Amino acid sequence: MTDLIHVLLADDHDIVRSGLKAALRGHPEFAVVAEARDGREAVREAKRLKPELAVLDVRMPGLNGIEACREIRQECPETNVLMLTSYADEKAVMAAILAGASGFMLKEVKTTELLDAMRTVGSGGKTLDPASAAAVIDQIRRGNVVTEEDRIAQQLTERELKVLDHISEGFTNREIGEAMFLSEKTVKHHVSDILSKLGLTRRVEAATFAIRRAASHPPES
Repeated sequence: MTDLIHVLLADDHDIVRSGLKAALRGHPEFAVVAEARDGREAVREAKRLKPELAVLDVRMPGLNGIEACREIRQECPETNVLMLTSYADEKAVMAAILAGASGFMLKEVKTTELLDAMRTVGSGGKTLDPASAAAVIDQIRRGNVVTEEDRIAQQLTERELKVLDHISEGFTNREIGEAMFLSEKTVKHHVSDILSKLGLTRRVEAATFAIRRAASHPPES
């Protein structure tokens, strides 16, 4: 007997969620246990119910699908995530993979293909539709390979990444503040958060991390 896969559906469009539920009818291996209209609600429901599968739209209001995926995977590692989107955006595909998604599918795929993807991801496997896989391959061919530093850096906000870049350039907190129009106290707080998120203790380690990450992605000629 096939194990039951409990499903959380998250999309800000009611009609999309209704369509997904309709697609699951007649397939007793799936049980929709919760729905969400935005990323924050999706995280909340995932933490409450810990389903085997969360199906998340990439673009949702407030907390987007990729950010929600990252939080769900951190808080509920037993919940596998399948991302859905309207088109294969190579940056979104890579960001979803870095956030911990196990699958990425276009909404236009056939129902049978979507159900197969949900079975695979809900059971702990991984899958990409052909268009998304092509986007990933294109990134790899251009040298944009996902590294361990990339995965860890996904924890940082855009502002923290900018601060980290300045650290790698040898800027002091005061110089970073002047460059980013921030107070020295705010910069100090960001540096502390960066070290904590990266699991580091010294500023020089953060600089080394940033340089190593940059070296793995040389600029295109």
